[in-house]
Amino acid sequence: MVTGLWGRAEQQDFRSRVRGTLLGAAIGDALGAPVAALSLDGIREAHGPAGLLAPAADRGRRGAVTARTQLSLFTVDGLVRAHVRRDTGAWHPPTDVHRAYLRWAATQSDWGPDERRKDNGWLAQEEWLYARRGPDRACLTGFADGVLATLERPKNPTALTSAAATRSAPFGLLVGWEPALVLQLAVECAAQSHGHPTGYLAAGACAVIVHGLTRGESLDSAVQRALGLLGARPAHQPVTDALQRAMAAVTQGQPGPGAVTALATALGGGTGTGGGTERDKPADGTGTGTDDAATTLAIAVYCALVAEDVPHGLRLAVNHGGDSAATGALCGALLGAQHGETALPAAWLTELEGRATVLELADDFCLELTQGPSLHGPAGSAPGWLSRYPRG
Repeated sequence: MVTGLWGRAEQQDFRSRVRGTLLGAAIGDALGAPVAALSLDGIREAHGPAGLLAPAADRGRRGAVTARTQLSLFTVDGLVRAHVRRDTGAWHPPTDVHRAYLRWAATQSDWGPDERRKDNGWLAQEEWLYARRGPDRACLTGFADGVLATLERPKNPTALTSAAATRSAPFGLLVGWEPALVLQLAVECAAQSHGHPTGYLAAGACAVIVHGLTRGESLDSAVQRALGLLGARPAHQPVTDALQRAMAAVTQGQPGPGAVTALATALGGGTGTGGGTERDKPADGTGTGTDDAATTLAIAVYCALVAEDVPHGLRLAVNHGGDSAATGALCGALLGAQHGETALPAAWLTELEGRATVLELADDFCLELTQGPSLHGPAGSAPGWLSRYPRG
């Protein structure tokens, strides 16, 4: 796809996949959040022998999202800002995404939007985002200052949880970019908080897979492309091995919680016991912290590969002993990118926290990528657009 040359049908398909990706990730996040700290036995004890089958109350309501969704939205905000700033000659997307993450960090400490900050734009004015929802410690420390990290000098070099991966699906929506550039951008932005290769390469793999799905490729093909690109990266083995195991598991038995648990165990996670190498757990103590980013992504990919439909895939993704909110968010992003928004369960959407914000941001992203020249450029600009996404 090439921006500016899309027909109406292509634009409509793109918008459906963008909406599907962002809403699907949020639904999966909200579905898994109430059971993220439970083992599989604990989930069954709380929700019955079949496990969790539909959204349950968390933080006093059904459909509540976590910091994973918050950060994913700010990723989109940063990508829109990068394209808007391109007119000024200041084209460095990692900087714009990093600035967006700093705006997210402010939501974790401020009481509400600061009207004095003229660079906030509209997203950082959304009051519902000013709440701590289990942020990963590495995200809080990584975005605690304005220093822009590099792959040579990343933030938190031991952090390998999935928090960077769960905010990285939006990079895959840059359908006009080459896959290798999508991988590079996602990796550079992930290293702003998760400097371990497993943490940032899993984020890059997630972005490349979503990129392939958004372009209309099969999930199998998209994963194979990610494997090919990862193979040239140092320290790729944990992520590529996990993805290959996920692909192989598809043919090794009936899909179900047992198969997910077996895959997680084979990868060294998913037990809910808190063991293994040191990992950054959420700052407020929620979640088990037992799975690294490679394991979490592999579980999500497996569940998406065997899914009969979106609800089936998401139920598989959250009914295990690992970080159910993370696997739910990743699986939801993959299924949403693959099938579009109309495949998402309507009953789950109705109670999703922040649904209007997610839809508004998704549509803004589509407008920028498909109609950017008419919103800002040498021929003129739309003042309302530059108010929503300031260049500063």
